[in-house]
Amino acid sequence: MTVRYCSLAQQPAPAYPPGLAAERLGALVGGRRIWVNGTVLHYYFFDADTDASVITVPGTGRTRRVPWAGDAAQRDVVRDGFREWQDLGIGLVFTEVGDRSEAELRIGFQEGDGSWSAVGKDALRVGTHERTMNFGWDLTAPGERGTALHQIGHVLGMLHEHQSPFAGLHWDDEAVYAELAGPPHHWSRERTDANILRKLDQDEANGTVWDPQSVMQYPFPPGLILEPEQYRGGVHPPGTLSAADKEWVLRWYPPTDPSGPPALVPFRSVPLGLGPGEQADFVIEPPQTREYTVGAFGDGDAVVVVFEERDAEPRYLAGRDDGGTPHNATIRARLVKGRRYVVRVRLYSSWGPGETAVMCW
Repeated sequence: MTVRYCSLAQQPAPAYPPGLAAERLGALVGGRRIWVNGTVLHYYFFDADTDASVITVPGTGRTRRVPWAGDAAQRDVVRDGFREWQDLGIGLVFTEVGDRSEAELRIGFQEGDGSWSAVGKDALRVGTHERTMNFGWDLTAPGERGTALHQIGHVLGMLHEHQSPFAGLHWDDEAVYAELAGPPHHWSRERTDANILRKLDQDEANGTVWDPQSVMQYPFPPGLILEPEQYRGGVHPPGTLSAADKEWVLRWYPPTDPSGPPALVPFRSVPLGLGPGEQADFVIEPPQTREYTVGAFGDGDAVVVVFEERDAEPRYLAGRDDGGTPHNATIRARLVKGRRYVVRVRLYSSWGPGETAVMCW
């Protein structure tokens, strides 16, 4: 069986202010991509002929247009993957929607573009008409169900297990470069570094012990690993959720209390990309009349205000209209279906554009 690898886009590291305590810094690094527990994540499958992009055909210098739509069998494998993660009893809910504007996760099946996913809340930075996840080969082939589980692991915030600093893997770097430069990957040295050879920070790792059975672990053929000696013959994870995978996801997303508040049901998630002192306004139209919570979340301190739009004039409804003390704001306001509201968010401190988003639920 041909070994195919997930290729994550390299994201710039966020800049944190100097002087943070090690515990605080570790929490920020480890949790910056993690969803708020209790969130309902909506996913959408691209299915129109117009949803496509042009890719380069490796080794030819030519390009071709390839659609993003996948057939029913491919979509069913992904649905089953979401169901398997959720059936662990985690505090997130995955639900399929037919409107891309309602989806935080938008899934394509473009052949030749590899398999990849935005990691955790990084999906909120992706434009509504773009993919946050892609599957580049046949998921119904033997052994490929693990590809769907792997990409959904990224959605939850997990990174590649073989890049764990606790793995102690000593690579034959040139052999790795040569392996990935050829078909079916055709990776550059930079992409190989980013997805295989680079070690994660300890706070980014999925756990404090390397788990070669993790669904987030690539399989590797013989000849790439020099040490430990027992892995010179390769690494062969089963492509299923390991005990450590289950422990990780239940630690970050513990089951919600059925007697407690209902799960969060966002109807608008907006990445802000603000700098300190900047503000943004956007309009929301609630899908039903009830009391909503409107909040900013991320790595910055923000103040949220809700205005009701009447006669083209915004009238203050709820929040901290005077600015007040910066905080990660959550306010409650009764919104009426059919009316328009303006949500204003002012960011007071941030450690990188795009780290803060706003959600209504």
